[in-house]
Amino acid sequence: MTLINQPRIDTVEVGSISVGAGLPVFIIAEIGINHNGDIEIARQLIDVARAAGCDAVKFQKRTPRVCVPPELASLPRETPWGTMTYLEYKERIEFGVEEFTAIDQYCNDAGIIWFASPWDVPSVEFLESFNTPIFKVASACLTDDDLLRAIQATGRPVIMSTGMSTLEEIDHAVSLLDRERLILGQATSTYPCKPEELNLRAIQSLRERYGVPVGYSGHETGLQTTVASVALGAVFVERHITLDRSMWGTDHAASVEPQGLSRLVRDIRTIEKAFGDGNKRLYDSEVSIKKKLRRVG
Repeated sequence: MTLINQPRIDTVEVGSISVGAGLPVFIIAEIGINHNGDIEIARQLIDVARAAGCDAVKFQKRTPRVCVPPELASLPRETPWGTMTYLEYKERIEFGVEEFTAIDQYCNDAGIIWFASPWDVPSVEFLESFNTPIFKVASACLTDDDLLRAIQATGRPVIMSTGMSTLEEIDHAVSLLDRERLILGQATSTYPCKPEELNLRAIQSLRERYGVPVGYSGHETGLQTTVASVALGAVFVERHITLDRSMWGTDHAASVEPQGLSRLVRDIRTIEKAFGDGNKRLYDSEVSIKKKLRRVG
């Protein structure tokens, strides 16, 4: 029974792709800020995602002077570009109009969807200028009502991650969004996350409670548990990607390298084939074996 007394939503349209139960898993390569402020690294990561067979790449968009907490802004930060304040560091790695215009063109040419997680209201307005097909609400932003209302006002579909959130906080966030355009994501916001804290069964619990499609945003090391999320009904899978986990930056250690991403996509697609339709049948490939091994019948 859903928390909200409305019909259960089975699919959400993301551009030309339908996302929902029984459909191919929507596989998202989360580039985030793993480009380290370098557009060439961003292009390489888009290439990695496309070569692996991902459906989309995702970035993050911030207006640093809006979303960096005042108490952190002036703190010193050691970076590859020298010591600078935390605000200067955030501004240094943030992409603007020029970079996102290049990303938009590059993804269009490559035939892969791109979208982003806005962390503040001005970033929603920024991304709207690129006509991205969907918005992502990061777990850290789930309680930002102004941001949720700004995203809701765009009329676009939304993926909302639920890391570091209570059910009461998720209830409130869901109440601000249109369920017919909403996909939730089970997530645990620890980088990297231990297997015993991934709580993959919450995929089913969230589906039952809110009656909307639910996917999985993983921050673990390794691939097995992400593959397991598909078996538990995840309609999308999102993992951070990197060229090299040893690169400088906060998210690289919990990210997937190119070869791992290719294996992950391959294994997800294999599992989809293995699901079948649930109707028990005798396959043609079994007939000769049946004649050989069955003594009766």
